[in-house]
Amino acid sequence: MVAVLFSSREIHRDKQNRDHRERSAPGFSHTLVSAGIVAALCAAVMAGQSLQKFRTFYSLEEVKVPGAKTAKASDGVEWTAAARGLYRNSSEYFAGKRYLPDDEVLGLMPDASRGMWVRTRTGVSHIELREMTLAQKAAAFEDRVRLRHDRYGMVADSHLAKAGDLSTNVLESSDNDGLWTAMYGAAECFRYAVTKDPDALARARGAIEAVLFLETVTGVPGLPARSYVKAGDPRPKDGVWHWTAGRQIQWKGDTSSDEIVGHFFVLSIAYDFLDDLALKARMAEAARKMMDYIISHGYNLVDVTGKPTTWGKWSPEYFSGKGKSDSALNALELLSFLKVTEHMTDDARYAAEYKKVAVQMKYAEQAARYLELRVEINYSDEELAMLSFYPFFRYAKGASVRRGLDQWWANCRREKNPLWTYIYLAARQESKVDLDGAIKTLDRIPMDLISWKVVNSDRKDVTMDKELDRANERQAQTWLPPDERPVMKWNGNPFVVNGGNGGFSEDDGAFFLLPYWMGRFMGVIAAGR
Repeated sequence: MVAVLFSSREIHRDKQNRDHRERSAPGFSHTLVSAGIVAALCAAVMAGQSLQKFRTFYSLEEVKVPGAKTAKASDGVEWTAAARGLYRNSSEYFAGKRYLPDDEVLGLMPDASRGMWVRTRTGVSHIELREMTLAQKAAAFEDRVRLRHDRYGMVADSHLAKAGDLSTNVLESSDNDGLWTAMYGAAECFRYAVTKDPDALARARGAIEAVLFLETVTGVPGLPARSYVKAGDPRPKDGVWHWTAGRQIQWKGDTSSDEIVGHFFVLSIAYDFLDDLALKARMAEAARKMMDYIISHGYNLVDVTGKPTTWGKWSPEYFSGKGKSDSALNALELLSFLKVTEHMTDDARYAAEYKKVAVQMKYAEQAARYLELRVEINYSDEELAMLSFYPFFRYAKGASVRRGLDQWWANCRREKNPLWTYIYLAARQESKVDLDGAIKTLDRIPMDLISWKVVNSDRKDVTMDKELDRANERQAQTWLPPDERPVMKWNGNPFVVNGGNGGFSEDDGAFFLLPYWMGRFMGVIAAGR
């Protein structure tokens, strides 16, 4: 089971002293205190602790559970066996090895603390419901990253050689090591801004150093690697890999826009929140090099092959050809990159370039054509869009770009995604958003992030969509909380309700940490929640 660190210390946000470069555009406040969100905020935070689910498996011989198919827990809530799995209070569903040895429930017996002993055909599960604050949950998620997902400072994929056995954890390189590390680094920056905890600062610096190294390891200023492995490390078979001059490191090429978005996202946040002047100078220089490299190659990310990478294209030529459906997103990305670079370098050259791209080349108008040009809903693109909107609206205003934000939000709002909710609220503080739904999602992200097999499509309380998603996967019309659906990051389709790989990987959980600490920083999640 996951070990949880508890803290009785109430954490308060300190006021930050920023130098003249640590600024945001007029109209964008770093914290949200407007009267329009007070009522929703109170509703979102007053509930205090929530119940987190933990399970332990036993053999049939170790624990005897009678054959009751229904049972009332110690808190009076009824648990009921279903045709497959079981329900708590007719609304919370438990099935798959996240909770049960198998899904044939044969007996129920309450424990003394709201939980339930569940006998199935092959074993017994003790499902515990523990009161925890989101802060306590975040501490447990921090431990997970530190213990099993740190590969040279990057947040890494975890393969389990034996299904469900965390002691068999093996770290692996992935396509998006840069993006996942950037999102974790941003989470730690927000955590540091809220708490001034030296541990948060150390973890933020570690992630930023990893991101900066990705930009230098290629030997081409401004061209970051997707990932890298050291000599002797196992190397994934996919992708294009290049040795450094000393053949001590292999780095993964064909870098995508995902990494560039991630780099600019974390660098902008770290630049504003961290007080290390030397580090700030290095981050500003990294942003400058990436931006200059893209501009000098006609708004493309050119690989060592001399050709643009598959997904690193922001040029008008790409927009008028194969990239037409991507053009609204990629126009937004380039505008965001330019605003971040202008902010971090204080160089008027990037302001002029922004004006050229936004107005003369009409990229601002292009950014507002998302719904017109969309051919499918791509949840990975949603992630790139929202991570680009956040720094853009920290440093800029733009009616066309704001219209683009509203178009992306039209689908995002049904997902109850806390990260997208908080980013949208940061840009549109006057908006009414579902803060309760965002908190519910954070509450219901499971403590166990092993990728167990999950099946929900046969449930009577789930309405399946007739249309398949872009990956030809079945998807639901019904929103399910994260602890009932497959483990996924925010780039996954939350309406795909079947999935998992049988327990052979564990997610790092940084996808919880970023919205939690952003919400704390913005003031929409109380310290005691």
